[in-house]
Amino acid sequence: MSSSGEGQPIGAGGAGRPMPAGSDVEGLLRRALAPVEPPADLSARLRGRLQNIREVAAEELEGWELAAMRDPRNWVRPAIAVVGGAAAGAGLLLLGVHQRRRSRSRSRDLLERAERTASDVASGARKIFKHR
Repeated sequence: MSSSGEGQPIGAGGAGRPMPAGSDVEGLLRRALAPVEPPADLSARLRGRLQNIREVAAEELEGWELAAMRDPRNWVRPAIAVVGGAAAGAGLLLLGVHQRRRSRSRSRDLLERAERTASDVASGARKIFKHR
């Protein structure tokens, strides 16, 4: 009981009809879902913007006098400066932690690769000298 479309992929043409020639859905998906590396300077740009936000927030807070803080209507700008400065500081902290982890993992990867390479070379040498 073999159907006429057995063994052929079912595609956009409907049930049982083969996909048109030249349509490579797997290839299209592979290209569409391929990982994209961020720009090399993304980290530096992000760090610069976060530092700028933190500096602007600090300058905003330095400009305020305690006498002006008695009126609750004046609390909005300093509150925004505190929140923005704290968020930028936290972002800088997280960025630094991420970069340190990444550099450690790279050095571990290099060390592991070097160890594996040395081990492979040693085992290959043992095989060669064992046969002689």
